[in-house]
Formats: sequence, structure tokens, C-alpha cells
Amino acid sequence: MNKDLLRSVIFAHGDNMGKLAEAMGMQQSALSNRVNGVVEFRQGEINFIKHRYNLTPEQTEDIFFAEVVSKKDTKEGA
Repeated sequence: MNKDLLRSVIFAHGDNMGKLAEAMGMQQSALSNRVNGVVEFRQGEINFIKHRYNLTPEQTEDIFFAEVVSKKDTKEGA
């Protein structure tokens, strides 16, 4: 989950976490738990966000399915 990329998409479309949560029919705290990895996004929620922001398959994958690897992790693996 790349929460920074998701947040940038949300804000680029003039939304904020509260507006997205309301559109999804959930509390802002529930959305925050998903964005922060406490709770996993459900498939329907991912589809909702994909359609709301007209995400490409690549953008969807980058946000929801690609692991964010820190620079420290890549140096240790080298």
C-alpha cells in the first residue's frame, strides 16, 4: 500500500479524506485505518476509488498492490 500516492491522487482531484470517506459511506477513521494499513481495503472499496479518480490499472497497482521499499531496504539487499 502506497499511502502517499493515494493521498496525492485524492488531493489532486480536490478531495480530502473526509470527502472520500463520506462518498464511500464510511467514517473517516475507518478510511484512515485502511490507508494506514490497520485494515485491508476490500475489493469493492478499491474499485470505488479506481472509478472515482479514473485510475489506470498501473496506478491502481502502484497504490494498492506494490510494496513501498525504503532506501535502507534496497541498500541492505545490495
